[in-house]
Amino acid sequence: MCWPNRYRVIWDEHESQYYNNSSKELILCDCSESPPGFTLLYLLSPTLHNEIQGACFRMKNRYYISSSKHRQIKCSSESQSSYLHGPCVSRYHGILGYDLAHCFASDIWPPSASSWIDRSHSWPPPHIVDDIVKSGCHFVAIGHKLGRHENNEWRISFSLAEQKLVYAMNHPQFLTYGLLKLFLNRVINKGLDDGDKLLCSYHMKTAVFWAIQQNMMPQWCPHTLLYCSWVCFKLILKWVYEGVCPNFFIPSNNMFLSNIHGEAQNSLFIKLHTLYKMGIQSMMETLTILSCNGCIDFMRDPDIYFCAEEDAQFSEVDFDLTLFREVDTSRGSLSASNVHGCIQNLRIIEQTMSLPLTQNQIIMRQSLTNSILQNLAFIIHINTYPQENKSTYRADKISCHILKYAAKFGCISDMLYVALYYYKTLRYMEALSIIDVIKVTLAQPYVMHNSLYVDEEMYMTALGGQSWSTKMKKAVAWDIKLNNNILYISELIPEQQSSLQNHVPCLYIPPFVMLYMLEFFCCTHVDLIRAQHALDDLQALIHYDRVEFIRPIVKNLAWQILGICQQMTGNHQSALYSYQQSLREDQLHSIQAATEMRMQTLWQ
Repeated sequence: MCWPNRYRVIWDEHESQYYNNSSKELILCDCSESPPGFTLLYLLSPTLHNEIQGACFRMKNRYYISSSKHRQIKCSSESQSSYLHGPCVSRYHGILGYDLAHCFASDIWPPSASSWIDRSHSWPPPHIVDDIVKSGCHFVAIGHKLGRHENNEWRISFSLAEQKLVYAMNHPQFLTYGLLKLFLNRVINKGLDDGDKLLCSYHMKTAVFWAIQQNMMPQWCPHTLLYCSWVCFKLILKWVYEGVCPNFFIPSNNMFLSNIHGEAQNSLFIKLHTLYKMGIQSMMETLTILSCNGCIDFMRDPDIYFCAEEDAQFSEVDFDLTLFREVDTSRGSLSASNVHGCIQNLRIIEQTMSLPLTQNQIIMRQSLTNSILQNLAFIIHINTYPQENKSTYRADKISCHILKYAAKFGCISDMLYVALYYYKTLRYMEALSIIDVIKVTLAQPYVMHNSLYVDEEMYMTALGGQSWSTKMKKAVAWDIKLNNNILYISELIPEQQSSLQNHVPCLYIPPFVMLYMLEFFCCTHVDLIRAQHALDDLQALIHYDRVEFIRPIVKNLAWQILGICQQMTGNHQSALYSYQQSLREDQLHSIQAATEMRMQTLWQ
């Protein structure tokens, strides 16, 4: 790409104030009559120079620059062997052939691509987004085939931005892009003349960009290379079926609109669907080509084929369940029961901020940070209570702020820690207001409970294709983890002590169990009728749940909590039954001593 440094394209007349008119000629965009991704260009101050004079024409009392005339002029100024190829002039230097695009540059990011900035949270990294936006864009000399001004329009080009995105890929992502290009040339477009090729490498690159940004794969590594390529191929198949290929920067720009429609679209879909029915095997030959070229030692590593074959059957929901299950497991890996330990753990987390982590590692780091902050909030309260009023007030304010901050960036169930803290500090109505909100959120049909169960159709409708961070905040509910070295509420002290004596570090309480427990505890102080309703809900949940909301491994604590609530109401017979059920369940928490103690106190 080359462009005259004398000219700069702007999007609005007020942007002219940023330029010195004596050194720059300004060109203004007119997108009013062009499809998304295209524009007309006219000179803001009609001073015609030789390099564009022959390409200008007068319309609406303005001097517009014709893209077709500009191409012809640039082609005629090249050698006799040059010819037009799209917006470029193609020529050979010896045996080397290359395309040269004569274009115009803009220092300003297109307003029509502003949504890309807001969308780029998971990938690419923020510093690359800033660099891309500051670099602006270009305009290449070709119009939309279905536009009103095909011969005069210019296409907005993000070639420089795409180059930066390719550099931002990790090695497996780059190999996936290479594999797709080989698959395109050696399988999809095999035997076709240039004029008959409907798909090009730009479509492949666009599919990889969307797949990376929308977290369609839990991880990109050599062992999942074939699967990652297959997911991108299925995305292209979907686009061809729908007849819509959204430009990565301007999604409203359908890159299939001009040539992939009607009979051509049907023929291409049939061809791709035939490859799809062959399964992932249709890509095996291409991957073998890569291995022969030394890109990946496929033939010596049978795990690649096995992993790809198995993972090919996984849906986005399957991968999300697997990922969030791993994140849930890692939540307790950095645990501390004092302020110094929590600060040290936060410093460990801070050291990873400069590392090039994968998206699933970023989610794990986010979850670990939340867990540390939740422990820290309760520790601060315990260490400062009871003290003088001013110190207690400050500590309480800090603890509340920390818990709300963790809930803001955590999963749905993290709000229950705020409610737990409000109950601990005797703010029952505030706790109940949070419980009311959480109750509605947890009941949504797309919520993923403990990474065990989710309504796949509802989940995909609500959150399909969104980032893992968004999914975690809107649709993930994990068990509430209580560190046994931190005393949260007096009602559970015997269980924590019993568990700690058996060297069990944490109690795990299912979200709905914690919700109804806190609602019952709060309402015993402010609303006895609602307290009975909460107890009824808790009893129905534990009696009739079929692993949907309560993991079998933690059900002993659920029965124990139900027994505690029943005992508080004086219903000793039901409490005894609940305690006995608790003893019959798996003893993950090792709370048998607390259960037996409570059973002994029933008739005292």
